[in-house]
Amino acid sequence: MITAGLVLLLFVFYVVHVTDLFTARDQAKATGRMHEEWQARQRHPIAEPPQPAPGTGFAQLHLPTFGPDFDFTVLEGTDLKTLSGGPGHYTGTAWPGEQGNFAVAGHRVGRGAPFNDLDQLPSCTPIVVETATHWYVYRVLPMAEEVATWDGRGGAPRCRGVAPIPAPYDHVVGRHVVQPSQGEVIFPVPGLAPETFPREELTRLITLTTCHPEFSARERLIVHGVLTTQYPKVAGHPELRPPELEER
Repeated sequence: MITAGLVLLLFVFYVVHVTDLFTARDQAKATGRMHEEWQARQRHPIAEPPQPAPGTGFAQLHLPTFGPDFDFTVLEGTDLKTLSGGPGHYTGTAWPGEQGNFAVAGHRVGRGAPFNDLDQLPSCTPIVVETATHWYVYRVLPMAEEVATWDGRGGAPRCRGVAPIPAPYDHVVGRHVVQPSQGEVIFPVPGLAPETFPREELTRLITLTTCHPEFSARERLIVHGVLTTQYPKVAGHPELRPPELEER
């Protein structure tokens, strides 16, 4: 029993800590390559950049609520190998800023645990997505218990642009838990068949998914946000950053 307990403790240590080191290494490599590509595109702009290859980084995800250092490079794809290197974009969902649903998966424990604290994001929290050319600011939608009496948290400035979305999005809330089989949460209109609505009728959402509860894959924790602001990047001025990055 003592040996079994030690093996279990070593396994937990490996999952929680050792895999973090591997992910940090992979993230650093992916981020470096992505920034090099961004700089090349600034020097030689192209109208329609190619879609990222599976496993490569194309955007930076910032959750300023968790501190100034919370940023992860988003990789293309959600297979196990890709997610071991950081958050992954569900292939086929919208791109940052596009009409539709930009959906991203991430681990909750180990492998950098990018989405460990998703359950702590209240409504109106900024989710900032940085690309080669723009900053996109999404904000978490009202929670189910807030919808009926939503007042923008008393008219808080950070809640401008955040409100329950009318039909067909009237069932979409800031956070909920689903079964692993409920992949429809990443549809353009979460929960409804993708072909039901033309792209021009879609709003701009972000969806973050992770395992639930912590240390279990029994369910999935889902966070939905809506695009409220976007800023074009100014070439040669990396110091110009969205004020939302300073929110805590």
